[in-house]
Amino acid sequence: MFSKKSLLTITMLLALSLVLFACGGGTSDGGDEGGDGEEGGADEEFIQILTGGTEGTYYPLGGTFAQVINDNVDGVEEANATSTGASVENMNSMSEGDGEIAFTQTDIASYAAEGEVMFDEANEDFGAIGTLYPETIQIVTTQDSGIESVEDLEGQTVSVGAPGSGTYANADNILDIHGLDIEEDIEARDLDFGDSTTGIQDGTIDAAFITSGTPTGAVESLAASVDVNIVSVSEDKAQELMDEFSYYSEDEVPEGTYGLEEAVPTVAVQAMLVAHSDLSEDVVYDITKAIFENTDAISHDKGEEIDAESALNGVGVDLHPGAQKYFDEEGIEAEE
Repeated sequence: MFSKKSLLTITMLLALSLVLFACGGGTSDGGDEGGDGEEGGADEEFIQILTGGTEGTYYPLGGTFAQVINDNVDGVEEANATSTGASVENMNSMSEGDGEIAFTQTDIASYAAEGEVMFDEANEDFGAIGTLYPETIQIVTTQDSGIESVEDLEGQTVSVGAPGSGTYANADNILDIHGLDIEEDIEARDLDFGDSTTGIQDGTIDAAFITSGTPTGAVESLAASVDVNIVSVSEDKAQELMDEFSYYSEDEVPEGTYGLEEAVPTVAVQAMLVAHSDLSEDVVYDITKAIFENTDAISHDKGEEIDAESALNGVGVDLHPGAQKYFDEEGIEAEE
């Protein structure tokens, strides 16, 4: 039998072993002070931001958002921007669990949430972070094309956006308002922004619908080599469009953009960020706060238009609980 002294020694050794095991457990990665993330949202996440084509606005803006998140959100191990086919593809990817944050148009997010138009089933796997800036619908051609109105697109070869983008839906809506059918009255081409402007330059297409924040890189590149014309959407047609689809608003391509001698009236939807519902409330709260309180660190022209005070206008879908928490704390509500 063990003596009392031996038993005491064994007991102390066992206790010491348990203490050492507890201290070493779960810290082989270098000691994350946030623990397992169940308190304060400190669980470190890898955030993939789904954007759009490399020559649009989503991709470069997504890159600067990733940097803002990396610099300001402790609960994120790394955020990075991924080039995609934009809005529709992004919403489908979110539904499939690919991607944590995505850019999308407000109209496309609404279609996805309801399972309408290009979506066969309702998507309940996301919530909005907030709107960002107007997505101007630009009907791009050259001054030499002879295309001066939407009606002039009849019989022409026209790019209506990359497969999986929201541009197609906008093109369809605008053509329909002007009495044209996207499948019957034009030679439609499914091209991204870069291929669209290249096609205009080399003469393989006559015009292109581009839904993007202005100025758009691909159109700027085109304007550097040819005289660009942006086809206008008249005030009465814009009103007709807004009456039928509430997510449209009047907009313009400003004078001087792409060398334009005067502003061109058109319409816009809103660019929006959404987050996957699997992201915790705390992480999305921190991301929302980081983006809207560090707009001075957004190294893109659109950073000047991003404002928490207007971020709930035109959202059209439910907010992610983390974003809702942030806006509630700030006392921000959508305009009536």
